[in-house]
Amino acid sequence: MLTQPSLQSSPSKDTSTHRGSRPVPNALPLAGPIELMGALMTFGRNSEIYGEGEPADYLYKVVSGTVRTSKILADGRRQIGSFHLPGDVFGLEVGDDHAFSAEAITESKVLVVRRSSLIGLATRDGDVAHQMWRLAGNELARVQNHLLLLVKTAQERVAGFLLEMAARAPDHDAIELPMSRQDIADYLGLTIETVSRTLTTLEGDGAIELPTSRRVMLRKRSALARLNA
Repeated sequence: MLTQPSLQSSPSKDTSTHRGSRPVPNALPLAGPIELMGALMTFGRNSEIYGEGEPADYLYKVVSGTVRTSKILADGRRQIGSFHLPGDVFGLEVGDDHAFSAEAITESKVLVVRRSSLIGLATRDGDVAHQMWRLAGNELARVQNHLLLLVKTAQERVAGFLLEMAARAPDHDAIELPMSRQDIADYLGLTIETVSRTLTTLEGDGAIELPTSRRVMLRKRSALARLNA
């Protein structure tokens, strides 16, 4: 959980590290004066950044590493809402509290910006207000795309996930997955057995190659695209 004291004791701002981070498609960078308002913090593997139901006092940008947002459902199952890679902004909420929790999948550096300061700046700076509007629009589009993915077949969901991750990778045909198979299953609303079986089927069909459990090579992107249509 991120608290006021922890933010105050965090390392000084490291904008040079942030500027060197890889841009991600559909990510909205916190730029200029917004970025300068942030503090850079490091979170260890599987450590919590904020919890579900906690006050949404800050906005976050991934500088390095990978972050997941998740929610525990009434029956005890975990639903992952999104995976955030370097360049992604997360933690934007409609209300005053976080609807999901956020954890670092790998050791991650995150730029943390106070929400109230950002809102205050947006009231005085039209460019900042426009950035915030775009950020809200991008988040809405992401949620809508995820909802559409969850009504598809297992093979369609896995194909869509692989194409999504490939679009965000430096080499669009080679994907290094920082998340576990269980994470992928909880993101797609499937069991880990179904995810593993579907990946094996796609490999057998020649659509992908699995050199390791975390590395995926796209061999027939058109076949995946047809499944995701």
